[in-house]
Amino acid sequence: MGFMDNLKAKLSPAKDKVSDLAQQHGDKIDQGLEKAARTVDQKTKGKYSDKIVTGTQKAKDAVDRLAQKDEGTPPSPGTPPPAA
Repeated sequence: MGFMDNLKAKLSPAKDKVSDLAQQHGDKIDQGLEKAARTVDQKTKGKYSDKIVTGTQKAKDAVDRLAQKDEGTPPSPGTPPPAA
């Protein structure tokens, strides 16, 4: 068994836990992401608004993918499949 196989096997329980938490608290995570994005946007005086919006959306998409893993539903269209 290679190094990556060992690493995947050891991280599997943590990934399952993160998936469960994302499923249970996805709305709170989204609210936190929005709050952080607003704060950063204010601190930078809107200079990086487009990048902040893009980064926030990517983070929300990642949380959604984690939460959907347990539900067995496919990811929303336009999102890349999770890396194996």
